[in-house]
Amino acid sequence: MKALTLGPAGTYSHRAATAVADEVAFTESVTAIVEAVAGGEYDRGVVPVENSIEGSVTESLDAFAEHDVAVVRELITPIRHALLAQGPDFELIASHAQALAQCREYLDAEYPDADLEAVASTARGVERARDDPSVAAIGHPENATNGTDLEVLAKDIQDQSSNATRFLVVAPESERSEGGGKTSLIVYPNVDYPGLLLEMLEPFADRDINMTRVESRPSGERLGDYVFHIDIAAGLYEERTQDALDEIEAIAEDGWVRRLGSYDTEHVVE
Repeated sequence: MKALTLGPAGTYSHRAATAVADEVAFTESVTAIVEAVAGGEYDRGVVPVENSIEGSVTESLDAFAEHDVAVVRELITPIRHALLAQGPDFELIASHAQALAQCREYLDAEYPDADLEAVASTARGVERARDDPSVAAIGHPENATNGTDLEVLAKDIQDQSSNATRFLVVAPESERSEGGGKTSLIVYPNVDYPGLLLEMLEPFADRDINMTRVESRPSGERLGDYVFHIDIAAGLYEERTQDALDEIEAIAEDGWVRRLGSYDTEHVVE
């Protein structure tokens, strides 16, 4: 099985993908990952969807709405950031935008004068630091020991010790499963009226289905028009879920409802 995830090698996405496939390929676009799986180029894609500090990865949510794929697994991995550089003297810190944001308090306190640069991935920042002594990076501590000349200047610099990222494993739509403890859905009502959101929540509440996440994203059709991303703690195989979705589909009769699939949660420990 071959999986596609965010690269280059050494990213947190790469670490998550090794739990999915023996052969891992890389790109620098979440949209490209979902599109490649939808087109049958790869068996699996591993994409970050939510961080416990910075919240949702909106590019992933938008890609799910644009391409027909199935979600077959959920991976939770702890994030342990370290400051890496060739030495203690540097002028710029490069890393993924989310990593920089997750270490904001540490950077403000310890390196208030350093310039910050957002790059495509934590691993890309490590490459910058390896090539340029004036650049430091934020990445996994192992990035400094994998054949590089970098030093670990500080460990566990993330603002919250509970920092973790949720990844979803996507597969071709034909592999969608109805079995699992969680389900992801996308709803585009294509209507707007007072009480719409409440009507969409009630079918789940009435059946004691816990909604673990609900988030709106612009549909791209017109200003004020939204697509809703919903995660519930129930499987598609359950009668209560099927009944709730019947009501949701009636509400969204002028739009659409996409069942991304049911899956279980796994923890990828460092």
